[in-house]
Amino acid sequence: MCGIVAYIGHKEAYPVILKGLKRLEYRGYDSAGVALLNNGLKVYKKKGKVADLEETLVGKDLHSNIGIGHTRWATHGEPSDRNAHPHRSQSGKLAMIHNGIIENYASIKQELVNKGYHFTSDTDTEVLLNFIEDIRINNGCPLEEAVRIALKRVVGAYVIVLMDEDDPETLIAARKGSPLVIGIGKGEHFLASDASPIIEYTKEVVYVNDYELAIIKADELVLKNLGNEKVTPFITKLDMELAAIEKGGYDHFMLKEIFEQPHTIFDCLRGRMDATVGSITMSGIQQYADQLVNANRIIMIACGTSWHAGLVAEYIFEELTRIPVEVEYASEFRYRNPIVHKGDVIIAISQSGETADTLVAIESAKEKGAIILGVVNVVGSSIARTSHGGAYTHAGPEIGVASTKAFTAQLAVLTMIALKIGQMKGTIDDKRFMHLLNELNDVPEKVSLVLQQDEQLKAIAEKYKDASDFLYLGRGYNFPVALEGALKLKEISYIHAEGYPAAEMKHGPIALVDEKLPVVFVATKDAYHEKVISNMQEIKARKGKVIAVVSEGDESAKGLADDIITVPFADELIAPMINVIPMQLLAYHIGVAKGLDVDKPRNLAKSVTVE
Repeated sequence: MCGIVAYIGHKEAYPVILKGLKRLEYRGYDSAGVALLNNGLKVYKKKGKVADLEETLVGKDLHSNIGIGHTRWATHGEPSDRNAHPHRSQSGKLAMIHNGIIENYASIKQELVNKGYHFTSDTDTEVLLNFIEDIRINNGCPLEEAVRIALKRVVGAYVIVLMDEDDPETLIAARKGSPLVIGIGKGEHFLASDASPIIEYTKEVVYVNDYELAIIKADELVLKNLGNEKVTPFITKLDMELAAIEKGGYDHFMLKEIFEQPHTIFDCLRGRMDATVGSITMSGIQQYADQLVNANRIIMIACGTSWHAGLVAEYIFEELTRIPVEVEYASEFRYRNPIVHKGDVIIAISQSGETADTLVAIESAKEKGAIILGVVNVVGSSIARTSHGGAYTHAGPEIGVASTKAFTAQLAVLTMIALKIGQMKGTIDDKRFMHLLNELNDVPEKVSLVLQQDEQLKAIAEKYKDASDFLYLGRGYNFPVALEGALKLKEISYIHAEGYPAAEMKHGPIALVDEKLPVVFVATKDAYHEKVISNMQEIKARKGKVIAVVSEGDESAKGLADDIITVPFADELIAPMINVIPMQLLAYHIGVAKGLDVDKPRNLAKSVTVE
C-alpha cells in the first residue's frame, strides 16, 4: 500500500520525486524517503509525512538526475526513521524501495545472518535487498540478473525499484501483485505506483505486468520476463487531467470528491444510458451478456466501501434479474475453498483495481471457469486487465483515503448492468425499465440538491462531534447505506460506529441506547418506511438522540427526530446513491470539527495491495 516514485533523465530528480510523493501520500504516510546519486549514493528518510522529510532536506545539496522515493504504510516494522524506505544494502552500493510483502523473508534473513549480514531495520525490504546483493557478489553477475534470480526465490507481492551507485545511468524495477506505471518522456522516464505523479510530464505510459522486470535508462526502456526474454512494452495514452488530482479550492480532497459526485455520476452514465429512447449500451458487458442472462448465480467480491456497494447491488440484481446473488468479502472468499462452477459470473468491485485480496480471489475463480467482470475506477489496473470484461466507473482519481465518489459511481454502473440484464431476460417490464432509467438519469441533479444542505450537516456534526459511539440503522436498500455511514464515521473521526438493519436493533444493539447515543436512521420513503418510523419511536422512548434522513415532504419523523435531513424522493432501488451523501458529509464535518486529517486517517491507506 506504499507509494513509490522514481525518475531518470535530464531534469533535477528531487523536485519530481518530492511532488510525486505528495501526490501518492494517500497510499501511506507513516514515513517517507528519497535516494539520490550525488557524489555517491545519498539516502534521506524520516518518520512522518512527506512534509516532515521535505523540512529536513532544506538547504542540502540534492542535485541529481536519477533518484527513487517512497512513502510508507507500515507492514514489517513500526513507523520509524530506520524502517523508512529507501533501504541501503550492507555494502552501501545499492538502494531500494518496495511496495508489498515478502512472505518468506524470515528464512532468507536467517540465511543472510548466517553469512554475516547485519540488519539495521525490521523490514522485509532490507532482507530482499541484501539477498539481491548477496546473489550478485557470489555469482559475479550483473544486478539485473541478481534481481531475476532473487525474485524466483521470494514468495509474496512486490514492486521494487533499485539504484546502483556504480551504475548511475540505470534503474531496475520489477513487479508482482503491486502496481507499477512507467511514464515515457523525451530522454526521461518516470516510475510510480499510479499515474498521478506522471501526468504533469507525459501522457504516454506503460503498465508493467506481473513477473516483468524493467531496465530503465534515460532514453531506453527494456522489459523482460523472469525467464530473461524481452517483452514488447504496450504504450497507453492517459486520459487523466492534472486538475483532477488537485484540490481545486476545497479544504480537503474528501470534500472535493463528495461535491464532485453530480459530475462523476453523470460521467458514469454518459454515453451508456439514453433515457429518452430507453437504451443502455455497455460494450465491456455486452460480450458476456448471454452468460449473465443465463447465469445460475452471480458472486460479487469486494472489500470495504466496495463491499457495501455490492450489498446494494445484490438487492438490485435479485429484484430486476431474478438471479441469485452472493456478496463476499474478498479476503474470506479467497481462503475458504469456495464452490465456484464453470459459468458462474463473478463481479469484482474495486476503486483502485489493485485490491490484493480481490485480485487473488478472481484469479482463483477464473481458473475454475468462472466469467470475471470487473467494476473498477482505474484504467489499466490489475483487476481490469485480469477480468474477461466489465466497466470502468469514470469517477476520476480519488485521492481522499475514505472512498466517496467511487461508491456512487459503482452503484450507477451496477444498476445499469442489472437493468440491461433484466430487460434482456424479460424479468422487468418496459414501464418499470423506463421509470428506473429516468430515475437514474435524475440522480446527478438530486445529489446536487442534497449537497446544498452542507451547512446544515456541518451544524449537526458540531453538535455530535464529542459522542463516543454512533448507531446507524436502515432497512432494505438503506441497510447497506447505514453500514457505509458507520464505516465513513469510523474512518474519518475515529468514533466507534455500527451499522445494523433497523429490525435487528431489538436483538442486541438497543442495549447501547441511552441519552448520549446518536442514532442515525436512513428513513426515506420505501416499502419499509412505517416500520423504520416504529424503530425510531423505540429509540426515542429510551432517550436516544435521533438523526433522521427522510424524503422531502415526509412529516412522520417530526416530533421523533432531534435532527432531520431531507433528501429528494427517489425510487427505493435508486435512493442509496442519494441517501449516502448526508452520511459522507456528516462523517467529513465531524472529522474536521475534531481537528483530524480527514484525507489521511490514521493507520489507513487508499489502495490495499497487501493482505
